[in-house]
Amino acid sequence: MTSVVPFLKLIRYQNLLMLAFMQLIFRYGFFKIQNIPLALADWQYGLLVLSTVLIAGGGYVINNIFDQNTDAINKPKTVIVGKSISETQAYNFYIGLTVTGVAIGFYLSNVIAKPGFAALFILIAATLYLYATSLKQMMLIGNIIVALLLSFSVIIIGIFDLYPATGLDNQQQMGLFFSILLDYAIFAFMINLLREIVKDIEDTDGDYNQGMNTLPIAIGKSRTAKIVFGLSFFPLFFILFYINKYLFELLFVTLYLLLFVVGPLIFFTVKMWTATTKKEFHFLSMLLKWILLFGILSVVVISLNMKYNA
Repeated sequence: MTSVVPFLKLIRYQNLLMLAFMQLIFRYGFFKIQNIPLALADWQYGLLVLSTVLIAGGGYVINNIFDQNTDAINKPKTVIVGKSISETQAYNFYIGLTVTGVAIGFYLSNVIAKPGFAALFILIAATLYLYATSLKQMMLIGNIIVALLLSFSVIIIGIFDLYPATGLDNQQQMGLFFSILLDYAIFAFMINLLREIVKDIEDTDGDYNQGMNTLPIAIGKSRTAKIVFGLSFFPLFFILFYINKYLFELLFVTLYLLLFVVGPLIFFTVKMWTATTKKEFHFLSMLLKWILLFGILSVVVISLNMKYNA
């Protein structure tokens, strides 16, 4: 009997837990604190999170199926498909996760009386499949797609929980909260785009042997690293601008962002200029993951200040 552990590794459960945590933070660390009307009941919001996690998990599975040869070179110790799990089992697991996730999305779309919104879940699932089979082999296109999908996991919260509860009496207030969600989605996109390119630098050898056309393969690791160095100033200036325009009078929020987001981003930028080894790029990739997490957590700090004007 096949152990459940390989299946958990196949879906990269740690990443999925972070995704779920991020969506729960916006609901219970942001919306609930502000005491605004929401379209979904708590258990229905749990289904929205579950749907997102299932579809994302399916994306990881199909990606691992098509990455068997690449991972055998880049990450030989983490290869699961073909070793711990057969390819047939992996395909069945992918279908089960994706179909269940889309079905939940269809149900939620009807709950908010917007059945057409079910197309969003189908589109996300289809995009993840296309990414694994073809898009990831296109220079930068695959990186942008993954970053967009992560940012959309933030926007979809507003689509299902804020938009249906918006009326003429609270349109301005809900618009403000949706704009904050959009700002976080932009932040998530920028950080994840950097991370995807750094991961490509880290995995250059395996990708090259599989004939993929990633940016570091096309122009070299060193030049790509310098491009990431330049791109890293965008989220840095974005956050500093945001602090200066909206948060500067909130001392605790400003200190939090400077210490846990801006500081690590500056460190990342400096190290990106000198990084050369696979180990260094792996460390920088993980650092971006933590920056994203602490950036998302800042919404709790900000919302408490909005609630109590502290």
